[in-house]
Amino acid sequence: MTSPPRADDAHPYLRAATAGVRHHNHALGRSALPADRRHLDVLHAHLTALLTLVDQLAEAARPPHPGAGRHLAAAHTRLWQATAAVHDAFHLLPSAAPDSGECRPESLPEGPPVLTICQRHLAAGHIVRRKTTPTSFDRPPHITACLR
Repeated sequence: MTSPPRADDAHPYLRAATAGVRHHNHALGRSALPADRRHLDVLHAHLTALLTLVDQLAEAARPPHPGAGRHLAAAHTRLWQATAAVHDAFHLLPSAAPDSGECRPESLPEGPPVLTICQRHLAAGHIVRRKTTPTSFDRPPHITACLR
């Protein structure tokens, strides 16, 4: 007879990713290193992975629990806005190669990796546009009181 898994053991990879982000945040807090393109590329990859996870959770929660699904959909929209802001910041940082500000993966100083930030962003944007209306971005976020 096995005991049911504890809540904190249910998603070990997500916990590990969260711990990694916390560690990175703590390490950055002690040093005054400016953000660079590589840093923002990794952050963008993390945000797009979270975007996919929240989207999957919203889809799974929506049929049995529509209220929770709506809140997760709102979180998905706000997460997309953060992802877009990180992408925009990436293009505003200086690089070794001149940057015209448009998405051109072949002009990245590191060369075009298999999946550049622009390609990743365009793929994520395609998914967001299929599931989100432009008015969703104009609405204020859901505000609820904690019921505990």
